[in-house]
Amino acid sequence: MLRVAIICPDQEVGAALERALLESRMAAVVLHLNRYPDAVELERLLTERTVEAVFLSYESPQRFSVVASFLEKKASGIPMVAVACSCDPNILLELMRAGVREVLTWPFDPQKLREALGRIQKILDSRTPTIDRLYSFLPAKPGVGATTVALNTAVALSRIPDTSVLLVDFDLNSGIIGFLLKLNPRYSVIDAVEHAEHLDQDVWAKLVWPMGTLDVLPTGRLDPGLRVDPERLRMVLAFARRFYKVICVDHSGMMEKYSLELLWESARIFMVATPEVPALHLGAEKLRFLRGLDLASRVEIILNRAQPRSLLSREQIEQMLGAAIRTSIPNDYAAVHQAIMAGQPLSEDSRLGQHFQNLARSLLELPAITVTKKRRFFEYFSLAPAQNSR
Repeated sequence: MLRVAIICPDQEVGAALERALLESRMAAVVLHLNRYPDAVELERLLTERTVEAVFLSYESPQRFSVVASFLEKKASGIPMVAVACSCDPNILLELMRAGVREVLTWPFDPQKLREALGRIQKILDSRTPTIDRLYSFLPAKPGVGATTVALNTAVALSRIPDTSVLLVDFDLNSGIIGFLLKLNPRYSVIDAVEHAEHLDQDVWAKLVWPMGTLDVLPTGRLDPGLRVDPERLRMVLAFARRFYKVICVDHSGMMEKYSLELLWESARIFMVATPEVPALHLGAEKLRFLRGLDLASRVEIILNRAQPRSLLSREQIEQMLGAAIRTSIPNDYAAVHQAIMAGQPLSEDSRLGQHFQNLARSLLELPAITVTKKRRFFEYFSLAPAQNSR
């Protein structure tokens, strides 16, 4: 659903247009001005309301020209539809000379309006990449630590300079990110979806929980009958993509319809598994399902709780799953337990923290950090090995 703005001093025409857009079920009016704004105000409002298209009235040709020029040159070429009160050929000719490609006349024809919205949507789809830095974390089975991996990967990403990150808990019935961080949020991801048509920076600031350059959007209360509108979910993602360099999503693994929508939007799907036969078996089943949706090429394995002397080799695990292992996270129950009790992510100086830091850097195509192991006290007094003499 398109997020559109109406700029129309004629209140009767503006109200009729808003009704027509609502009835089309193809657009949501997120901004309605009954005056022509100046450039500074317009730029601020377009950004805050994440406007995707503008319906601009031709009542004042001079003011129309100023706003249209701004939209073309300063607002990333936001698509514009001119709104005229007549089909006067001279007016239409002037609009064409101004570079306007979409014109609606009052009273509004529903079919022509839908056709115009469809053309605008195609323009936006051609500009917006279907794959960006949206990463999904999918457990092979419950209890493999996917949430811990998602949380600490997101935190590690946010610690990289100039990297704003959003962490979304989309395990709607068993999400624990809020618990792990000891948050007490008033709002949740469901509130974001329900208010998708009215999102702006002020509303968003109330929905997320800030942690430096990481924002957390936790899950809400248990509601087994909850349904998520896919269109509203896409609107939330479109809004978030404007403000974050990376979005990390924690999934339940139950393959709900809304979860599949998020997987389709993901650049990478990290299936988290442990080196145990039940987890690998269920992971292989999910990969077969994703292969049927043409998503398997996006899947990489994060092997959690890896042991130095595993009964299964890396090659055997990859063969069982049918996907490559991106990285192995060593087992350290004590460090994870300590972090949970403190309500904090893993320390970046810890052994596990360093693994997540290098995983995060690899996602942004940055070189890994080489950590020099500190020498223990007695090692300073150990003798260097003697050289062989000839």
